Amino acid sequence: MIPRYSRPDMVKIWSPETKFRIWFEIEAHACDAMADLGVIPRENAEAVWTAKDVEFDVARIDEIEAVTKHDVIAFLTHLAEHVGADEARFVHQGMTSSDVLDTCLNVQLTRAADLLIADVEALLAALKRRALEHKDTIRVGRSHGIHAEPTTMGLTFARFYAEMDRNLRRLLTAREEVATGAISGAVGTFANIDPAVEAHVCAKMGLEPEPISTQVIPRDRHAAFFAALGVVASSVENIATEIRHMQRTEVLEGAEFFSMGQKGSSAMPHKKNPVLTENLTGLARLVRGMVIPAMENVALWHERDISHSSVERMIGPDATITLDFALARLTGVIDKMLIFPDNMRANMDRFPGLVMSQRVLLALTQAGVSREDAYAMVQRNALKVWETRSDFREELLADPEVVAALGANGIEAKFDEAYHTKHVDTIFARVFGD
Repeated sequence: MIPRYSRPDMVKIWSPETKFRIWFEIEAHACDAMADLGVIPRENAEAVWTAKDVEFDVARIDEIEAVTKHDVIAFLTHLAEHVGADEARFVHQGMTSSDVLDTCLNVQLTRAADLLIADVEALLAALKRRALEHKDTIRVGRSHGIHAEPTTMGLTFARFYAEMDRNLRRLLTAREEVATGAISGAVGTFANIDPAVEAHVCAKMGLEPEPISTQVIPRDRHAAFFAALGVVASSVENIATEIRHMQRTEVLEGAEFFSMGQKGSSAMPHKKNPVLTENLTGLARLVRGMVIPAMENVALWHERDISHSSVERMIGPDATITLDFALARLTGVIDKMLIFPDNMRANMDRFPGLVMSQRVLLALTQAGVSREDAYAMVQRNALKVWETRSDFREELLADPEVVAALGANGIEAKFDEAYHTKHVDTIFARVFGD
């Protein structure tokens, strides 16, 4: 991922330096376990650890790989340059390249998941704060983009909080599922390496042993991981889209913070564009686009092929780096988001009283009018409001049939706005549990 959409902590997880450090630790821990079993001399295992503070030379490894055409062999050759050829002769004994590559990838994915989990937790805190702040801020709810009935801005934030809380659980599950390692040798039979080595390495690397591997860890685990990232990205876009709609000039109920010196357009100085949330919509597309390749990686030939390898070298860093950036950006947007209650009120009153139509419909049916007739009575008055911007309540009070069924006081009683917010506390208790 390009630096513009990257944050350093996540980028570091995927750097060559970090990768080679993880490879080293896998190999060194495997040597320790083999020494414990008496398979290799203890002094050789200890010799490997003399490289524990070495900064592996990425350029040198690339130089060796240019000849060997094999990345793991290139690394092992470079490791022997530090440890000594004789001392390193037992490194990688009984192992296959995928033991190192797959175990390393899952270490990186779990570390990336930890950062993403922290990102979501920060976003949840921002959403909760804004939900409580605007718990009673009335705005019109919309369906199909059209005014429906009153809601509150707090409920909008609470809805996004609940969605992200589900995503937090999805990430926790995805992390747990991908946190396995395999040191099982060629085709996964442990023929040349004891299962105890796998158990030791996994314990040291913060993983669980893969119950059964072939020559690779099963890729359904990774498919589930990237699918979870795709769902989180979709939720980012869901929130971003709502903010973008709210910032439209003719709506202007909320907006991204516009900093001093910021420019919205090179041509039109008046512009304040929702560039951050538009950017988030685009980033979400990228993360989702990496889900299908992860799904297609599940089907591999027999005990192993490497059709998945090139895919994962790209989507592992790109998906996690992009989502990390997107979550942090969205948290900043929510934290600083401008809310305009007066515009919310003005928008709801643009067609005065119209959002109360369902209450009147229900009251008419309860007064003995058939639903079909009640609907026709309410709709004919509502359409006048659409056409002339008249007051819905006044239209109803001027309709003899409606007055005959409900009475003037009965009509007036159906325009109590608090009716629509009477269960906000109940919803908040469900969402936040306090």
